[in-house]
Amino acid sequence: MLGTLSGLLTRDLAIDLGTSHTRIWVRGRGVACREPSFVAVREGEEGRRRVVAVGSEARALQGRTPAGVQVVRPIREGVVADFQATEDLLGHLIRRVQGGRSFLSLRAVVAIPFGTTEIEKRAVRDSAEAAGVRHVSLVEQPIAAALGAGLDISRPDGNLVADIGGGTTEVAVLSLGGIVHSHAARVGGDHLDQALLAWVEAHHGLLLGSRTAEDLRIRLGSALPGVVEGAVEVRGRDVRTGFPRAVQVTASEIVEALEDPLTHIVDVLRRALDRTPPELVSDIVDKGIVLTGGCALFKGLDERIRRVTGLPVIVADDPYSTVVTGAGKVLEDAERWAGALT
Repeated sequence: MLGTLSGLLTRDLAIDLGTSHTRIWVRGRGVACREPSFVAVREGEEGRRRVVAVGSEARALQGRTPAGVQVVRPIREGVVADFQATEDLLGHLIRRVQGGRSFLSLRAVVAIPFGTTEIEKRAVRDSAEAAGVRHVSLVEQPIAAALGAGLDISRPDGNLVADIGGGTTEVAVLSLGGIVHSHAARVGGDHLDQALLAWVEAHHGLLLGSRTAEDLRIRLGSALPGVVEGAVEVRGRDVRTGFPRAVQVTASEIVEALEDPLTHIVDVLRRALDRTPPELVSDIVDKGIVLTGGCALFKGLDERIRRVTGLPVIVADDPYSTVVTGAGKVLEDAERWAGALT
């Protein structure tokens, strides 16, 4: 009876606190929430802040807010950059997935980048606890990504996972339930958008908003020439006159604009492979590279990696949710993966 009552009063969550999106997995329900990592706040008297909107509603306000309202991205390149905004984001989303029900105890496993410092870990723990989570455990993202992609990393075989998100690209070689080697760089979807913004300004003399750049990347962007054809009209502010203006941007221009960050992403993979023990490389030759993260679906990226490395490249079935799903698997079988938790 007490065990049943305890189960009713406790809710288990897995959280992927990402630069671009925050995802929450709930035991028994799966991925219950996927929202942009944005918080809109209004500055009040004596430095007090009031939350105006969270998630997709806050993201929609970006570049459109009146004086006194600020849109904040609390996670930057995989780490907590704004503690209060992170607490606001998590608190709002956790209450949403609870659906109005109250639980005496919330337990959560939060995915963090490999190599996260103790100070950064403390910031994640503090943010989750301030949002109402009583028991917080951390799991490294490469382990969660591999499990979420359905890989068996418990065997003494080499597995290579590349998690390409909004703020970072993390490549890890895993074996025997742990990380043999990991190499990460601060490059991801946000950096592709920044490259597009800089390109359009330099070649067309037009200032675009970040939302416009993201839409342009999604609609017409690719990692290789010829994968996408066509052009799209974008509108922005003329650098010289300050007046609104529209220009046509072609798919071939976007490929050129994104060359540097895409090369950087592939170089992260190359460096990880260079540092992988030969015995595990032979396994990776057979199994290939598994891509996770939102940018895994970027058109032509898998083929570009395949051409450079000569290895098979597999995109996970649901790359957006791979990390949070894997963190949920750790939560469901905590005894087996106790060594992966911190």
